[in-house]
Amino acid sequence: MSLAVPVQILVALVAATFCFAIGGINPATIVGRRRGIEVSSVGSGNPGATNLGRVIGRKWGIAVGLLDVLKGFLPTFVVLRTLGTWVALLGGVACVLGHIYSPYLGGRGGKGVATSFGAILAVAPWVALVAVVVFAVALPFVKRLGDASVLATGFLLVAGVVLTVRATTDIDRGTGVWLVVMALLVLARHRRNIAIWAGRLTG
Repeated sequence: MSLAVPVQILVALVAATFCFAIGGINPATIVGRRRGIEVSSVGSGNPGATNLGRVIGRKWGIAVGLLDVLKGFLPTFVVLRTLGTWVALLGGVACVLGHIYSPYLGGRGGKGVATSFGAILAVAPWVALVAVVVFAVALPFVKRLGDASVLATGFLLVAGVVLTVRATTDIDRGTGVWLVVMALLVLARHRRNIAIWAGRLTG
């Protein structure tokens, strides 16, 4: 017997809150403070893996990046397996929002690339893996992690639109819309990169 609608809504909200709380944990800040560095006050000021890697070394940046992926993947995967796809989609968005607007950092946070990748890996692994390929191919040409991330996220946006248009089931359509939302969240955090590109193209 399925749960009554009010109970389903309550369960979904609890799951989303759990995912938001996990997503809000900021490994870059934790590692930086253990090394005597306030990552939000150095480099670009972004409390994320890329900035931390520039400040204290690439290996730390990679380690923190992997932790950011895990905090998107694990909560979303657990929710997917226990409560189903629809709640997992909500949980994935909550993870990314937690990372971007961390409640532990006064509403500040990172750009959401790794965490969104982790959540997408849990729900749509092939889409996530193709995005990695796009990122890896783009990086040698654009040279900057942020720019390669924008291109990979652009692929996610296109993939989401295509899936939404071509979907034959409600879940596939919902997943397509979800990919679009996830991509827009990340692209919004890369406004500066996009503005620079736009300036180069129009200049």
